[in-house]
Amino acid sequence: MRKIVVVLAVALVVDASYITASASSAEALKTATLLKTLNVNALITGEIGVGKKSLAQYILPQAPVLDALNFEELLITLQSTSEIVIINLENSPNINKILDIVIDKNIRVVATAKSSYLNDVVDKLFSIKFDIPPLSQRPEDIKPLIEKFILEASSIFSTNNEFNFENFTPDLSRNSYSLRRQVMMNYLLQDINENELMDILEVYLVDKLGSNNDYKNFLHLYEVPIIKAGLKKFKSQLQLSDKLGLNRNTLRKKIADNEQYLTKG
Repeated sequence: MRKIVVVLAVALVVDASYITASASSAEALKTATLLKTLNVNALITGEIGVGKKSLAQYILPQAPVLDALNFEELLITLQSTSEIVIINLENSPNINKILDIVIDKNIRVVATAKSSYLNDVVDKLFSIKFDIPPLSQRPEDIKPLIEKFILEASSIFSTNNEFNFENFTPDLSRNSYSLRRQVMMNYLLQDINENELMDILEVYLVDKLGSNNDYKNFLHLYEVPIIKAGLKKFKSQLQLSDKLGLNRNTLRKKIADNEQYLTKG
């Protein structure tokens, strides 16, 4: 069969429903639906958190799902199944053996791998290949995905609090993984009280204290948030120094001392 390489922006799956705000995501859903009816092997590549596994499971909803790194378990499963989802194919210690079994037993495979994964054997095994672009290239899908994570957070924490989007910049470093974590943390922390915040810091610090200069080592945990929050609120170092009761030189020194943290995010 002629090899087909397709570049698609796939809709992410959350709670069994696709995000299809972008035209490319809507088209990907149509393509995935078509693949459900075709007896062909497909490889889905992309960065972490772009929805590779979710799409593979959508195509083969009844198939067992195994990580290629669990090679012995994978080999055993291949002996007793007619279709399978293999995730993280780049971790396979012996792709040739997998190919031999799949061909010999006529097993249908939908697999996932990172974007940079290249292997000559792959072209023999997979007749269709997808590369899923990161969320940064699908901006229309970000807001609906955030809204789904907000609903999930509301259910987990049993609250109906409104999500505060002010100063919220989506973290797309690990696509849906980092975005979901960020939404969960923001939802949890937006109504936190002082005692709860101190409890969190206590849990964080209890296993980290032990050197002879810990007060100085962890002072940034207090100084960085108050400086960042102050600069966002008051817009200038002059106003912030006045509100904090510090002279401008002292504030400048603290900003310089914490530069590595203040320049992140």
